Amino acid sequence: MSTNRTPASSKPGRKQLFIIILLLIFGAVAGVLILRSGPDKKSAAQGHSEKAGGGEDGHGHGKEVAKGGDDGHGHGSEEAHEDEPPKGPNGGQVFREGDFGLELKLSEEGGQPRFRAWVYEKDQPVAPAGTEVNITLTRPGGEQQEIKLKPEGAILASAQAVAEPHVFEATVAVVTPKEPYLFTFEQQEGKVSLSDAQIKAAGIIMETSAPGVVRSALQFPGEIRFNEDRTAHIVPRVAGVVDSVSANLGEVVKKGQVLAVISSSVVSETRAELQGAQRRRELAQTTYEREKTLWEQKISPEQDVLQARQALREAEIAVANATQKLLTLGATTSSSSLGRFELRAPFDGMVVEKHIALGESIKEDANVFTVSDLSTVWAEMSVAARDLQQVRVGERAIVRAGAFDASANGTISYVGSLIGEQTRTARARVVLPNPQGAWRPGLFVNVEVLANEVTSPVTVASSALQTVDDKPVVFLKVPGGFVPQPVQVGRSDGKRIEILSGLKPGASYAAAGSFIVKSEQGKGSATHTH
Repeated sequence: MSTNRTPASSKPGRKQLFIIILLLIFGAVAGVLILRSGPDKKSAAQGHSEKAGGGEDGHGHGKEVAKGGDDGHGHGSEEAHEDEPPKGPNGGQVFREGDFGLELKLSEEGGQPRFRAWVYEKDQPVAPAGTEVNITLTRPGGEQQEIKLKPEGAILASAQAVAEPHVFEATVAVVTPKEPYLFTFEQQEGKVSLSDAQIKAAGIIMETSAPGVVRSALQFPGEIRFNEDRTAHIVPRVAGVVDSVSANLGEVVKKGQVLAVISSSVVSETRAELQGAQRRRELAQTTYEREKTLWEQKISPEQDVLQARQALREAEIAVANATQKLLTLGATTSSSSLGRFELRAPFDGMVVEKHIALGESIKEDANVFTVSDLSTVWAEMSVAARDLQQVRVGERAIVRAGAFDASANGTISYVGSLIGEQTRTARARVVLPNPQGAWRPGLFVNVEVLANEVTSPVTVASSALQTVDDKPVVFLKVPGGFVPQPVQVGRSDGKRIEILSGLKPGASYAAAGSFIVKSEQGKGSATHTH
């Protein structure tokens, strides 16, 4: 028997084993790298597309491309694929599936933004004849718009304009003579990115559009004036010299309070006349009673009694006449001084004018005091002839101060029957309660007359309305921030605004603090391109 033995010289040494192990390690690492890089390149070349409703043989009847794209040649880097959609030769976004390609661009040629599209086959432009493109736009508020692109020479173009803002999700359905395709993309132009924490920190209050009552109103400039029904211009009614003045300008006085004292010769003569008539009446009364007693005792004839009664009646008339003179002058019938004449407040109010001084000689028709009851005031306004049908006595009105933040409710108490020849307006007034005295005569105000109330299907807070590019907008809440939603507004009552179009009920929007969103939009605004 013979035994085969391996020569010792054929056995591998330690050095050879170490080299073999290193080669095995390098080979394993290279294999892993190849396996990891292979699918990425394939994915980058094909894009994120899949057949919509396709068959098992790979020739389906529709294909879908998700957001993003490659570098325009199907071999872009992963970073470019995620951040920037591929651009075509015409500056539009490119969608690819196999050999088919579609370039879509939102262009403002002609003054209104419209979609334009180009068709490619193996990256070469082809005529769009027989190709149909339908785009469905879904906006944040849920509104949808169907746009059809029709062949116009070498391109496809839409007849419908795409309204601002260009924030929407779009579905592009393409039907070619060979097979259909389906692509989707998003447009976020003009979006203001704000997190929920930033919204809360900025004090932006969210509200929801809803039906509401809008009170249509007319605005008129006006002025606060004294309530003339409760304003007295005090005149002495007799000439005299001022003995004392107890009331000061701006002082609140009570009814019957003495404002000033005047020494008047007219009052002195009238009081003297009254006192003389009173004495004659007393004497006539005594004479009449004596003659009556004598007549009853059959001592004196009845004629003496009748004459005494006549004299008494004449004395009583003289007393009444002198008393009435004093009352007409405003003087009291009794006083420590015959010539003392007291000026008194006719009602509770404030001394708003004072034209009297101690020792001054005044006339009987001098306006020495003006006292007004400021618990109520008038808001007077001028009403044009065209508005007189809506401004009626009894209508409700809101008066707002022009110099500070204050308002009060009142009713129209008077509308003038005559129209001024120069102004062609009629005067009207609103009676305002003024318990705190805040409505001072001479203050300029705005009077809002509430004509009627209308229930509107969609209303928003007045603070929500902003202007962007000379158009009214409401900042609509979307995930991650806000978008400016153009709206058509109707009536407003200062608190709520009627939305005629552009917004549906239940939409969340920025109410208080919407100007902050607008300022953030201005900070982040960039060149507007399509």
